[in-house]
Amino acid sequence: MATSLDDIVKRIRDLPSLSTVVVELLSTMDQEDIDVHVLGGKIALDQSLTAKTLRLANSSFYGMSSKVTTIHQAISVLGFHSIRTLVTACAVTGSFPASASGGVNFQAFWRHSVATAVCAKLLAVHLKINPDTAFTAGLLHDIGTLVLATRFPAEYAAMLAYRKEHDCYIMEAERAVIGIDHAMAGAALAAYWKFPAAMQEAVADHHHLDTSGTPTLPLLINAANVLAHALDLSGEEDDLVPPLSQALWMSLALSEADCAKLFRDAESTFVDMCKILVS
Repeated sequence: MATSLDDIVKRIRDLPSLSTVVVELLSTMDQEDIDVHVLGGKIALDQSLTAKTLRLANSSFYGMSSKVTTIHQAISVLGFHSIRTLVTACAVTGSFPASASGGVNFQAFWRHSVATAVCAKLLAVHLKINPDTAFTAGLLHDIGTLVLATRFPAEYAAMLAYRKEHDCYIMEAERAVIGIDHAMAGAALAAYWKFPAAMQEAVADHHHLDTSGTPTLPLLINAANVLAHALDLSGEEDDLVPPLSQALWMSLALSEADCAKLFRDAESTFVDMCKILVS
């Protein structure tokens, strides 16, 4: 029997809620007036989040000349927007421990998610979209996959077998076997976790091909997802590259030199981020 969206919502309630501070951080993505000092204090109270965030802040990606030892210091050096992105990334990756992977290749999943996040941040500059929002949306775009794999393990295993037999895109296999695809499941989780509206839309619509090419966050994530698959950063043998909207490609207007730089930067940044986020 096909899984319904109601079934997804019921099973999502079994998942741990995001911590109050992470929900608060996500809500500030749409706000201008933020008390950075207060939020920094709240982050510092979560020891595991603080430790992982400081590891990221001190990674070669940020090239700090001296060691950052506190969240407030990290905020002053890197800026609140970057720290908010890092804290959110650490919190979400920690919400699905590898032991709950339900048949999905956990490491490959997060490698692709990090690759999409990195590509989204680099592409955001060309589309005049906030790069930190782009990174976070890219990291979370496939979160519905983990919902399906961990909440419906038997159906997910059947879907993987169907995909292997038919050599099709994962969304086609999900709809054929489960009745719900990962974008729909992800949208339900994003609503449950109270993501900002733009983030919920990006998770729900990252596979939609808008022929207008108007630069929106879902279209940016669509392009970043395609690029991450094309660069083959997940390490999966049977990875298929989804189609890219021609209108969006035209609006990106990337020269050959732009593309070469984008690929180089994406691969080097990806390696640094994976060392900490995909452990």
